[in-house]
Order: sequence, then C-alpha cells, then structure tokens
Amino acid sequence: MLTFIASIFVFGLLIIFHEFGHFTVAKWVGIKVHEFSLGLGPKLFGIHKGETAYNLRALPVGGFVRMAGMDPEEEDEKDTERGFNQKTVGQRAAVIFAGPLMNFLLAVILLALVFVFQGVPVNTTKVQEVIPAYPAEKAGIITGDKIVAINGQYAEAWEELVAMISERPHEQITVTVKRGDVEKQFNLTTVSDNQDGRGMIGIVPEFGYQKAGPVSAVAMGFDWTGRVTLMIMDYIPKMIVGQEPADLGGPVRVVAEIGKAAQVGVLFLIQLAAFLSINLGLFNLFPIPALDGSRLLFLGWEKVFGRPVDPVKENYIHLIGLGLLLMLMVVITYNDIIQIFLTQQ
Repeated sequence: MLTFIASIFVFGLLIIFHEFGHFTVAKWVGIKVHEFSLGLGPKLFGIHKGETAYNLRALPVGGFVRMAGMDPEEEDEKDTERGFNQKTVGQRAAVIFAGPLMNFLLAVILLALVFVFQGVPVNTTKVQEVIPAYPAEKAGIITGDKIVAINGQYAEAWEELVAMISERPHEQITVTVKRGDVEKQFNLTTVSDNQDGRGMIGIVPEFGYQKAGPVSAVAMGFDWTGRVTLMIMDYIPKMIVGQEPADLGGPVRVVAEIGKAAQVGVLFLIQLAAFLSINLGLFNLFPIPALDGSRLLFLGWEKVFGRPVDPVKENYIHLIGLGLLLMLMVVITYNDIIQIFLTQQ
C-alpha cells in the first residue's frame, strides 16, 4: 500500500507540473484550452470551469492538455485566432517547451526542500575508512578519528584538509585528531597520487549533511539540477555506442524504486522524485515523434523554411512514434519484471 500511495504521489506530481506548464503558457498566449486531464483512458470525474474541463482519468500513466487548433480534423476552432495553429512559431514553441521546463523547475524546488530540511551531503573531517598500507594507517590513525589540524593549522572543512595535504607530497606532517574527548598527534610522511602528484595520507571521509537556508537551497537546487542533467546527457551517448552499460528502466522498475525510497523516508522519496522529474523533462526534449522535442523540431522547420509541415502528416508521424514508444515500453517493462523476479530467487 505504501508503494502504491508513493507512486501515485510521485507520478501525479511529475505529470501535473508538466501539463501545467503547457496549460499556463497556452492560456498566457491566448490559446483556448478545452481540457486539462490527469491520467489517460476513461474519465473518472471532472469539473468544468469557464471554457476548460478539468478531468481525472482512470490510468495514472500520463496526462494531456487539449488545445483548440492542434487537431487538423477540428473544424470549429482551427481557423479562429485562439487556435494553437494560429499563433506565432515562437508562441507555439513556448507552449511546447513549457512542459519539460516545469519538470526541471520542479526538480529545483524538490531538491531545495531536501537541502533545507535534510541538508547538503558533504564530506566531514571524521575518518570513515583508513586505507591499508598508507601513511595514516601506519601512523596509527583509525576509523572514527576526527582530524582537526595539519601542522598545527586548524581546519573545519574537508576541503581545507585536502588542500593542506595535497600541497605537501612526500613531506613529513603532523596530523592532529580528536579521538573521543582526547586530542592526539601523529607524525607521518605523505605519499603522492600517481596521476597528479598531490599529497595523500590514505583516508576516506565520513559523509554528513549541512542544512541550507532557503535562498542558498534554491541556488543549489538549480546547480544540482544542471549537474544531473549534464551527467545524463553525457551518459546517454556513451550508452548508445556501448561505452557504458544500458540501464533503462520502465514503470515497473520506477515503481519498485519509489517503494524502496518511501520506506527510507519522505525526504529520500522527494529526492528520487526530483531525479525522475529531470529525466522526464530531458526525455521529453528528445526529437522523437510524439514527444515535445519532435514538436519543437517541426516548429523549427517551419521557422527556417517559412511553412509548416502538413498537420495531417505531422500527426501521422506522431502517431507512429507513439506506437513505437509503447512497444519499447512493453519490452522494457517485460525486462523489469524478469529482473525483479530473478533478484527475488
């Protein structure tokens, strides 16, 4: 039950923000919106407010915003100034791009919440592991020691310690640690990293969390969202050419991960939702038929060549793309089920 509730929460949040992006910008540029739906399939219930119907549908696997003028068969609206097809290329592109953009903004908000209430993961000056045969172990430093100074110069952050040690390869240094309530000093000689020659003593820091204020948390939310996006963009080409192992997960795997995250805690679930939102926003920008990225590609064609692709042909291409995506989803879901079954053996 926990997995079900958490999955509905996460998927609902991602879909609502995505579709709300399309909806808000469409309204802003004067497009008539017929329907805002959360979910697909048969309508469970809904309300009608103004010119828009707000519906909840049976299948919680997506959502859509139905705008006037997007369907070439829609005769009553496509020739009016409030139709999607009657707006400028820039306005239509803004409507399409707003969906993925809202997923990135959602990730920023969710990560900021995590940073405020849990904190930013940081390396502390406490020793989590002492690497065998390195100077720290030989000198007598042990797991749990907190390093407080190098050569009598006190440091409160791991980065300060790294800087002090890195600039002293093959030098004798005095490391001051706090073990319980007692301070101890150890004399040792650093070694150098084979790659860049930095000084090392052979310790691994313990992770901790440092809480952030609201403003800095939002700034870090943008930073982390950007870094995760670039990391995914770097990974995908390597996966395609075989430099990295293919690691694709469908709804079954995502639900399984959401269930695990929910068992750990709310903040961990929020963090997972942020990473899923980044993936959703980026995936929707791929130039694949039926996704927002392909619609932006068609609008780019129209801008460059001064004429749109035949709407009937474009819709046909999107329909084929949707079918291929559904087939791929079936294959991925099958693999997810097999992997889950095998891990339970």
